This record gives sequence, structure tokens and C-alpha cells, in this order.
Amino acid sequence: MTENAALVLFSGGQDSTVCLAWALARYERVETVGFDYGQRHHVELQARTKILDRLRQDFPDWAGRLGPDRVLKLPALGEISETALTRDKEIEVGKTGLPSTFVPGRNLLFFTYAAALAWRRGISTLVGGMCETDYSGYPDCRNETLQTLARAISLGVDRHISIETPLMYVDKAGTWAMTQELGGAALVDLVTEETHTCYVGIRTRRHPWGYGCGHCPACALRAKGWHAWHDNQKPLAT
Repeated sequence: MTENAALVLFSGGQDSTVCLAWALARYERVETVGFDYGQRHHVELQARTKILDRLRQDFPDWAGRLGPDRVLKLPALGEISETALTRDKEIEVGKTGLPSTFVPGRNLLFFTYAAALAWRRGISTLVGGMCETDYSGYPDCRNETLQTLARAISLGVDRHISIETPLMYVDKAGTWAMTQELGGAALVDLVTEETHTCYVGIRTRRHPWGYGCGHCPACALRAKGWHAWHDNQKPLAT
């Protein structure tokens, strides 16, 4: 088992890309895994390849640490999920108080499959971009949920498996700040231009913070964080 290695759950979105950079700055070997579950914003899977290519090109110190990438297909999750992320439905808050973008069991399954892959690859650390500071109220994004899951997985595979969530207590403005701290202007540009967050899957509308419809909860959160971070930036000395 390789102690200084991590497997990052990498969707192609802003948060998972920042977490990937975080892992590359800390671990000697970093592998990535994505999931195709019939998501409405399927374009995020196309973004993954471009992001990985740019990380290797723009960050040579990280390129040697970046290992294999895999995409696992979980079509059954999309088939059983009547949500706005897997169906052409309105994004709204339901009777339960949860947004219609909540896909029950999604992160639980993602980490379970990732753990199975990590077990085979000799990796004991899983990294995800879940956050309970600026988030939509998803119960499977909470730290208690994920750390309980880590204990269950560890028992199930008879090996210690840890789940790292660098953004758990970081708001979106802090995520942009972390991006700059990790990789400077080059990483900020990569996240802005290449990552995809929009739930609707729009890649034709360019905003200061990136591409998206500009109205869905994911776009609104990303935009709010960008403005809070960007508007507080100090001008460079001349």
C-alpha cells in the first residue's frame, strides 16, 4: 500500500479541480476517478480531459505526480433518481426542504466505488470536494456523513481508508482564494476557463467567473464567491 498517494473524486467542476490541485501539492502520487451517472450536465465529463491536460502542461511540478484517470459508469443511479440533475426538471426546493438537484445516495456510492478502486491501487486516502459551508443542504455533503462512511468502508475492506475534504469548511470566496494560493493566476485561469459547474450544462455563456447559465444554484454560488473574492483583491504594486 502506498501511504503518500491519494485518489481524487474528480468531476470536472470547480471544487473537485481545486481539491485535485490541493492533493497534487501534498501527495507524491495522485490518481483521479470520475462518474458517469446520466447527469444532465454531462458536459462536465468532457471538461475533465481538458483540465487534466492543462494541469500537466501548465504545472510541470505536478505533472509527474498525476497518475491514471478513470471514469466509472453508474447508469442505475440516473435511472432511479427523479431529480433535476438526471431529468429535464425545474430546479426548485421540494417539500422535504432539499433542492430538486439532490441525487440520493450519490456521494455514498461515489466514495464506495472509489474505495474499491483505491483498494486495488494500494491507495488509502480518498479526496472529495464536498462542503457544508456554502452548499445546497445535501445531507451526503456533511462531514459527519462522510467520516462515518469512511469508518464503514474501512471496516468493509479491512483496511484504513480516510476521506479528505479540503473544502468542507471553506466558502466559495475561500475556494477562489485557495485556488490562487495553490497555483497563482495560472490555476485561477484554468478553473475559470475549463471547469464546469452549471447544472444546466451551458458552455456558451462566458461570465467573469466562467461558463454557465448564470441562474442555476451552482452558477449563483460560484458567481457570488468569485465576486466576494475578486472584489477584495489588492491591486498589484507597480
